[in-house]
Amino acid sequence: MNTLIALLADSGQFIRPWLSEISTAMVACLLVIFGADINRLLRRHLSGTNFVLRTLAFILVNAFGYGFLIVSAAPWLARQLSQIPSQWLFCIVVVTFIFVGLWAQRNRQM
Repeated sequence: MNTLIALLADSGQFIRPWLSEISTAMVACLLVIFGADINRLLRRHLSGTNFVLRTLAFILVNAFGYGFLIVSAAPWLARQLSQIPSQWLFCIVVVTFIFVGLWAQRNRQM
């Protein structure tokens, strides 16, 4: 049992320098999954408006909204992940990506 905990702790220490990139990937994966729903909701609310207004709203939400969300949420998530003990960090990262992948497959994103 101690060997398994040591292996998980070493794995957590190994990925710790890349927490910023890992958190950016997590946020980006969630945006890919939710992006279709957000765009569908936006399209539904703006369906009767002018083409220019719809295009401007699309650009604002997709370019600036998603970009701002990635830039602001990823560092926050990296800080949260950095507070997790090393023996749990690797497990949480792997399980999170598996969960997001299963969720994407279930919602036919893949």
